[in-house]
Amino acid sequence: MTLDKLNSLDATRFVAALGGVFEHSPWVAEAAARLRPFASIDDLHRAMADAVNAAGQVAQLRLIRVHPDLAGKAARQGDLTVESTSEQKSAGLDRLSAAEFEEFHRLNNAYQSRFGFPFILAVRGHDKHSIMAAFRQRLNNNSGEEVSEALRQIALIARFRLDDLIA
Repeated sequence: MTLDKLNSLDATRFVAALGGVFEHSPWVAEAAARLRPFASIDDLHRAMADAVNAAGQVAQLRLIRVHPDLAGKAARQGDLTVESTSEQKSAGLDRLSAAEFEEFHRLNNAYQSRFGFPFILAVRGHDKHSIMAAFRQRLNNNSGEEVSEALRQIALIARFRLDDLIA
């Protein structure tokens, strides 16, 4: 889809086209729809990220919590969104050994227990080793740092998704 085409869609179709850019959170696309037209993907991404930033802590935590665990049970059962499935496959998370899967499970549980939400990382350009290293490093952060980092990673994921969707 082109940016011109996206700008010309009615609000319902705009949200349908971009509703998955922010995982299970079409409200972000709804907020951006009101700000059209966008001159660039950068402008569209900024509008969507601004909607998240303006939404407040409750909505932000809800957005963070709807993300799946990396290499988690949902991934193994095929219950991820198309976008998340593709992203996790690109990092090789669909080809983990039993020991690696168990390590991801342990790290996911430790992170969830410490922060109350899933570990989020824009995995494009990462592999299982760099993801595990990021997990271990970020487990040392405090809650405020991790909320900020999770939101930063979500915005990066959204940018990758926009780049994939818009020609």
